[in-house]
Amino acid sequence: MQIIKRISPVLLATVWISISEFVRNEFLVKQQWVDQYQQMGLQFPSSPVNGAVWGLWSLLFAVAIAILSKKFTFLQTAFLAWFVGFVLMWVTIGNLGVLPYGILVYAIPLSLLESFVAAWIIRKTS
Repeated sequence: MQIIKRISPVLLATVWISISEFVRNEFLVKQQWVDQYQQMGLQFPSSPVNGAVWGLWSLLFAVAIAILSKKFTFLQTAFLAWFVGFVLMWVTIGNLGVLPYGILVYAIPLSLLESFVAAWIIRKTS
């Protein structure tokens, strides 16, 4: 029973993160991703294995938030998670020339919301 109490906040946060990522990237900014890859002479990766890797990313992000939440306040946890999960990713993919910068108008506020809600889920269900 103790293991379920420890795992369920992470799983609930993983579900939230996965839904948030899917909605943002499939419905709001997918065309910008596709166009960016097309300009590079590449096809945007959207096979099931890519979705599975993003599912794994969501789980790992939730685990990181759970770990951070044990050491930091709610606000510190949410901002640190956002910085580590998103800002560092954007710097990396921007450096690789893959990031369509126009998505940041949507991605910044929605990723902040994603991080805050995930931190809240973990805090409230732990």
